[in-house]
Amino acid sequence: MLDIHIEEHDIDRQLRADVALGLAAEPKWLPPKWFYDARGSELFEEITRLPEYYPTRAERAILTERAAEIALLTEAKTLVELGSGSSEKTRLLLDAFQRRGTLGAFVPLDVSRTALAEAVAALTADYPELSVRGVVGDMIDDLRHLPDGDNRVVAFLGGTIGNLVPSERAMFLSALRAVLGEGEWLLVGTDLVKDPAVLVPAYDDAAGVTAAFNHNVLHVVNQRLDADFDVDAFAHVAVWDPAQEWIEMRLRATTAQRVHVKALDLTVEFAAGEDLRTEISAKFRREGVEAELAASGFALRHWWTDPQGLFAVSLAQAVTV
Repeated sequence: MLDIHIEEHDIDRQLRADVALGLAAEPKWLPPKWFYDARGSELFEEITRLPEYYPTRAERAILTERAAEIALLTEAKTLVELGSGSSEKTRLLLDAFQRRGTLGAFVPLDVSRTALAEAVAALTADYPELSVRGVVGDMIDDLRHLPDGDNRVVAFLGGTIGNLVPSERAMFLSALRAVLGEGEWLLVGTDLVKDPAVLVPAYDDAAGVTAAFNHNVLHVVNQRLDADFDVDAFAHVAVWDPAQEWIEMRLRATTAQRVHVKALDLTVEFAAGEDLRTEISAKFRREGVEAELAASGFALRHWWTDPQGLFAVSLAQAVTV
């Protein structure tokens, strides 16, 4: 079952607005959500299996060890997953909640109708005793459409919260707190600050898969907005910003270029060496996570890391500020 709150024309409108705004900015940028057409999603799945890309393995190790404890602590009756994709890691939680005997419903939310439909079909087949209800919508704007539930746990995994700048994180957490009742739960994955020698290769792998993923945003703009980016004339760059404590992925023009985006009647000049920022991936410390949660009405109840301390999963509870 799918509840659809965002249609293809809404996505097109968002893409147009983002591209117009980002390419007119100084410095130029594009949001990372536009990596994820079918090809981009395939490339990201490949990234998660690369030897350099530790976050997926580290988070999975935490969930494998702690899922039963999370089920015991929350006694959740409804599990909501934001940006669910294939919901692969969430199966660890579903299995633990089902063994606990409290869970009755699973609600995955994702902007991709196709990916969500496939996930809902697979999960309905594999968990026939669960009510599985997918919500096609935006991670912030459509939180209000999440079905009411009794004692919900909202899972936001993969370190995806790090793709939001601090003001966006505050907006997201406040919007989420507004739709949760006091005592309901947030389970969030955050990548941790560490040696750049470990961080940077995770976003610039030797096989070039992340580079292809980064370039895919230009393919998306070319295909959907009839642009003429010369994709091969942009180099993939991953940079650690120690002041902001985040990784920036960029596409760097190797030559001076003029790009025309026909659907927007927009012409954009790139100087040789000019960067187009395509993603930030913020890294966190426990005190920062706890402070951001508290500012939006969540109390950090549990903090778990993998044995190497690379990644953290936090369990927070909605409280009255």
